[in-house]
Amino acid sequence: MDPVDAESFLRTYHAETPSAGPVEPRLRQVLAQIGQYGTYTHTAEELAFGARVAWRNSGRCIGRLYWRSLRVRDHRSVDTAEGVAVECVNHLREATASGRIRPTITVFAQDRPGRPGPRVWNEQLIRYAGHLGPEGAVVAGDARNAAFTATARRLGWTGGSGSEFDVLPLVVEAGGKPPLLATVPGDAILEVPLEHPAHPWFADLGLRWHAVPAISNMCLEIGGVCYPCAPFNGWYMGTEIGARNLADEDRYNLLPVVADRLGLDTSSDRTLWKDQALVELNVAVLHSFGRAGVTITDHHTEARRFISHLEREERSGRICPADWSWIVPPLSGSLTPVFHRYYDDVQLSPAFVHHPRTSEYEG
Repeated sequence: MDPVDAESFLRTYHAETPSAGPVEPRLRQVLAQIGQYGTYTHTAEELAFGARVAWRNSGRCIGRLYWRSLRVRDHRSVDTAEGVAVECVNHLREATASGRIRPTITVFAQDRPGRPGPRVWNEQLIRYAGHLGPEGAVVAGDARNAAFTATARRLGWTGGSGSEFDVLPLVVEAGGKPPLLATVPGDAILEVPLEHPAHPWFADLGLRWHAVPAISNMCLEIGGVCYPCAPFNGWYMGTEIGARNLADEDRYNLLPVVADRLGLDTSSDRTLWKDQALVELNVAVLHSFGRAGVTITDHHTEARRFISHLEREERSGRICPADWSWIVPPLSGSLTPVFHRYYDDVQLSPAFVHHPRTSEYEG
């Protein structure tokens, strides 16, 4: 560990948290820990601050206005696969909150010299399986997850009915032991059946999506310390589901299906049938989540919120990192205020970062 990373974080924490007092005594303590153990241990207050600032620094996230509201579940004492699986399920239950989604992070044991922390292999705590046919093509489910589904089956997963929306098990690695498969119980999975306010046939498509987008394969890095297992969630923006998950050709590829049911002319791209189908698919997602009482936001509202966040950060004298290609929504981008400006796409710390490849599957 580079002590410079620890010092930089501590100075930021104490500068933004006057109640923490002067930084020098704490800095001496941390440098002594690093010298003796090769790492150091954050206080609960430092951990919570670091997790929230990591969200604040997430250049690909448009929904950072409420970064201070992130609920931090401190489970650093948990370092077994069984314990991680149990608390991941509890995370989902608490974050779901009967549909009133709460931004939440659960932080498990940190990496230490010679003692890596636990990891969840899944990209998100809830993902749908991608089922392969005899010839190796995806015949049902989410094509993005076909490789992970195959890995889960090699590890012994026999679940799933082969449907479009089979929830994958958690794959948890800890303590140098073989990975653990853990089924996510149904009471921890809130799903929204999709219907359209003007087209009754839409409900017959049998579509649905889960309520909590909990990223689970990224390391929370705070002051040089890596927490390799720190699942976190906000709530969905409608286009994540309606313009990407359900619409992308390498995901559910539903635009041709919706266009056919709408009676659109699909003979040429110039008829803009994809655009029309995409709008109706997104209308269905927002309508369905709203009717079910599940938190979701639309891309116009979230774009305005992001500009408010950006202006607050600038007034505070801080850089607000942003990746234009992720901040601009995948639907009607030029109709939103985030389209019409440039951003500082810089990497700041604390941050959420991808793990190096250390297992047979990298989510």
